[in-house]
Amino acid sequence: MRIPRALPGVLLACSLPLTGCIVESGRGEMSRSLIPEVNCPVEPDTSITTDIRIGYQQIPNGDLIVKDANLLAKCMPNATITWTQFSSGADVVRAFGSNALDLGLMGSAPTAKSLSAPLNLDVRVVWVQDVIGGAESLAVKDSAIDAIAGLRGRRIGVPFGSTSHLSLQSALDKAGLAQSVTVINLEPSAILGAWQGDQIDAAWIWEPTLSELTKDGHVIMTAEDTAEAGSPTYDLEGARGEFVTANPAAMRMWTAAQNWAVGLIRDDREDAVARLAGQLGVDPDQVRGQLDGYIYLDATEQAAPKYLGGGLGTDIRNTALFLQTQSGVDAVGPPAVYTGALYPDAAREVAQK
Repeated sequence: MRIPRALPGVLLACSLPLTGCIVESGRGEMSRSLIPEVNCPVEPDTSITTDIRIGYQQIPNGDLIVKDANLLAKCMPNATITWTQFSSGADVVRAFGSNALDLGLMGSAPTAKSLSAPLNLDVRVVWVQDVIGGAESLAVKDSAIDAIAGLRGRRIGVPFGSTSHLSLQSALDKAGLAQSVTVINLEPSAILGAWQGDQIDAAWIWEPTLSELTKDGHVIMTAEDTAEAGSPTYDLEGARGEFVTANPAAMRMWTAAQNWAVGLIRDDREDAVARLAGQLGVDPDQVRGQLDGYIYLDATEQAAPKYLGGGLGTDIRNTALFLQTQSGVDAVGPPAVYTGALYPDAAREVAQK
C-alpha cells in the first residue's frame, strides 16, 4: 500500500496492514477527543478489505460528521479509507473522470454534467447529502438593491457548473436578465477576493464564503426560492459505478454511517454542531446557522420514490436540460440514463434495519 507524503494539517493514522488505514485532513486527534467517542451504529464488517477513496467538501453535512467521528474505520476496520478535500463539484467530476475517486460529494449540476455528453461517466448517485435551501444564496453589496431586478448591468460571480450556477441562471432567466448582467466564473476561494476588490457586485455562493460576504452585504434570493420556482438543487454523493457493483457490503456500511450522521443532525444537534465546527474550523454559532439552510434526509426518505427511488433522476435530467441551454453539456440522454444512475439499494437495506 502506497501512503501519500504527509502535508501540513494532514493526519496519517495507520497501524498494521490488517487493521486498515485512515488518511485524512482536518482536525487532529486532540480536538476530536473533546467530543464523545462513538461506535459503529451497526455491527462492524471485518470482511471489507477494499481501498475506499472519498472526496469531501467543506459543506456542513453527514460526510464531515462521519469523518470527524472516524466512523468508517470503526465500521470497516480492515478497509483502507482515504479522505481528500475538494473545493467544488467540478473538481470531483474531474477526479471521477480520471479514476482518482471512489465516492465524492458533488452538487446536482456537476452530477448532471457527469452523466451527460460529452463526459458520459459511469457514476452512480448513492446518497442525497442535503437538499439545498438558504445555504446557497445570492449576496449583493449595494444596500439599495433588494431584488434581482436591481442587478441589471452588474457583475455576478459564481462557480460555473455548480448548483449555485444553476440557481443563479434559473433566477436570471425567470427575471428576464440573462442578457443584462455579466456572470463571471469564480471558484469559491476567489469570490471573496473579487468581492473585496470590487470586481463583482454580487455572488451566488455557499457557506462558508456566503457568511463572509454578508458581513458587508445582504442576501436577496436563496436556492429555496429557485426550488419553489421549479429548479431544486442538491448536494449528492456520487460513486464510480464499477466500485458500487464490486463493493455492495462497503456501500451498505458507508450508508449506515451516513444515516447515523443524519440522525445526529436531527436529534443531537449540539453534538453535530461541535463535530462540524471542528472540521470546518468555524465558530459553532456559524454552523448552527448553516445547518438551517439545508434539509437532511434519512435512509427511509432517501429510498422513497421522490429521491433515490426514481424522482431524483427527473430532477437531475432537468438540470442537464438546463445546462444544455447554457452550453454546459453537449447533449442530454434519455430519462433512463438519469434514473438508472440512482442507487437506492444500500439506503433500502439500511432503512429496513
